[in-house]
Amino acid sequence: MKPARIEIPENLKPADGRFGAGPSKVRPEAMAALNERGRDYMGTSHRQSPVRSMVARLRGGLTELFALPDGYEVLLGNGGTTVLWDAIVFGLIERRSQHYVFGEFSGKFAAAVANAAHLSEPEIVSSEPGTHPILVPSERADLYGLTHNETSTGVAMPVRRVAGRGLVAVDATSAAAGMRVDPAEFDFYYFGPQKGLASDGGLWLALASPAAIERIEALGASDRYIPASIDLAIALDNSRKDQAYNTPSLATIFLATEQIDWINANGGLEWSAARCAESSSTLYDWAEACPLASPFVERFEQRSPVVVTIDFDSSIDATDVTSALRENGIVDTDSYRKLGRNQIRVAVYPAVDPDDALALTGCLDYVIERLIRD
Repeated sequence: MKPARIEIPENLKPADGRFGAGPSKVRPEAMAALNERGRDYMGTSHRQSPVRSMVARLRGGLTELFALPDGYEVLLGNGGTTVLWDAIVFGLIERRSQHYVFGEFSGKFAAAVANAAHLSEPEIVSSEPGTHPILVPSERADLYGLTHNETSTGVAMPVRRVAGRGLVAVDATSAAAGMRVDPAEFDFYYFGPQKGLASDGGLWLALASPAAIERIEALGASDRYIPASIDLAIALDNSRKDQAYNTPSLATIFLATEQIDWINANGGLEWSAARCAESSSTLYDWAEACPLASPFVERFEQRSPVVVTIDFDSSIDATDVTSALRENGIVDTDSYRKLGRNQIRVAVYPAVDPDDALALTGCLDYVIERLIRD
């Protein structure tokens, strides 16, 4: 039987009820800026100065945000992280890679490599959902595939170099701009703009070390067949010209740039990481205190500061909770569909106000109390 509609009092609701893991909340100020300045930007050639200057601003902003050392470069291309996995298969792995799998998305990259006929079978180091694996140096891998934050489970894994000659490639799709990272620990830190950068999808961005750039250029000049649309050497060449190989979404670039500038103006990565940590801690503390809820990730140090997963007791149906929240304008708190747990998943990327995360806990209390009573 479907529960009766629950009306949450307005004074309890967050000012903005968007908590989706991606696409994420876009700040209204960024949308207003696009509306104000879009006439001279939208609908213009992506190879002319209005757009190229925006791409330059995007690349420069990321360089500042991540405090990239000399020699590191910012690359971009079309298609999002899923397409970039294919680009890495062709243009960054020489023969064999090692992958750390602890959820849906870290597993997808490993699967893409396993299906590549020109590469050796990848090494897989895995752990159960809700945990992350331990780094294991390989004698044969020339690339290590790490995931900074597993979006499907809410597990965060530290970015550390692994002994050996392998490049460290890190999927930071839901971590970028919301989690601290040291560029000295990675060679290729890549992400989409639809999460921490508070923009839309369809674009990939990567921070490449000199070693990664050398590998890209070497494989690009080799006799290996690489489709032009996913050729990292072509993407590198175009990025240096502040453009993409083919037409990108101009609105996506604009909104991502606005978000990066906003973060940098407020204190940079340290500020945004602390902001996300405040929001996530509020939710984890609530789950620890609630007798009918608990954090899905048991080990404190492995809990994500940007994607919070909370299990419910069997007496509460999480879908009833998320439905009641949605009916009150608090959206996209559903669990990851393939994980199959009785839980909610709440993204608290930098654009989410910590006060809204706090308000969400009050709404959860209100909804749960009425679901139990009814």
